[in-house]
Formats: sequence, structure tokens, C-alpha cells
Amino acid sequence: MRQPSLLQRLISYRSLAGLLTLASIIGMSFAYYLQKVQMLDPCPLCIFQRIGLIAMGISALIAFLFNPKKLWARLGLMFGALLGMLWSVGVATRHVWLQHLPPDQVPSCGPGLNYWVDTLPIAQVVAEVFKGSGECAVIDWTWLGFSVPELSLAFFSVLLVMIVLAMIKSKQV
Repeated sequence: MRQPSLLQRLISYRSLAGLLTLASIIGMSFAYYLQKVQMLDPCPLCIFQRIGLIAMGISALIAFLFNPKKLWARLGLMFGALLGMLWSVGVATRHVWLQHLPPDQVPSCGPGLNYWVDTLPIAQVVAEVFKGSGECAVIDWTWLGFSVPELSLAFFSVLLVMIVLAMIKSKQV
């Protein structure tokens, strides 16, 4: 019987789960760097993107640590990762859209996320965040001409492809 090649080992279910976990850690570390070192306070949409990345990372970590053999468990864990990443992709897409609005169409700045969480029901907080605010349309930092939400959208899209690949690989125990 032939030994699996390096590429085959790198795209196995467990290694993809490990890479997704590592990507989540790197993504959150970069967010921490921007917030604490670059002193860029995250807007509400940035925080919501982090929630999806964390959810994906937790599902991937569980998949990596336990490497379940049952198909339903493998698919279930990657489905959790998929939901988290779809959330992040959706929020990042909205964020990019807000940043590309003409200045006269950008929603005005409202109270911060902390105020909304303290005073509004959670469903209304989510609705208010997705309406966006002026602070979400501000571009404070760029790399190679891309804003943080644009870079995040690209990063999340790559992770989404990796999750789909892990779901396909989940059938191969």
C-alpha cells in the first residue's frame, strides 16, 4: 500500500481542522495587534466578524483535537465552522459595502455597541449593527491599498474554501 503524499496529508480532515484553528488564532492575534498596538478601536461590524471567526476556530479546534471517525460528527463540526465563517463573510461583505458608499449616503454615527447591548434587546442590537454607522465606513488602516474589512473578506473567503474542502474530506476516514 502506498504512503499518502505530503499534499494528501496536508489536505486531510484533521490537518485542515488544524490549519483552520491556526488561522483563527492568527486572525484574532492580528485583530488584537490592530486594537492594542495600532490603537484602532474595532467598530461593531469588526466585533461581529470576530465572533464568526471565533466560532469557526472553536469548531475547528474540537475537530482537530478529537478527530472524530463518525461521518455525522465530522460533518457536524465542519458545519459549525461553516456557519461561523458564513457569518463572518456576510458581515465583512456588508462592511466593505458601507466603506464604498458615497460620503453623503454613509449612515450617521450613533451610540456605541456597549450602549446598544445595555439598553436594547439582542435582536434589535443585531439589526442596528447591520444598519451600520459612520464609524464602520471610516478607513483607518490599509495594507497594499486594502482596508481591514477587505483584507478580512479575502481571508474569510480562503477559510470558507478550506472548510468546504474539509467537509469533502470528512467522508474519507
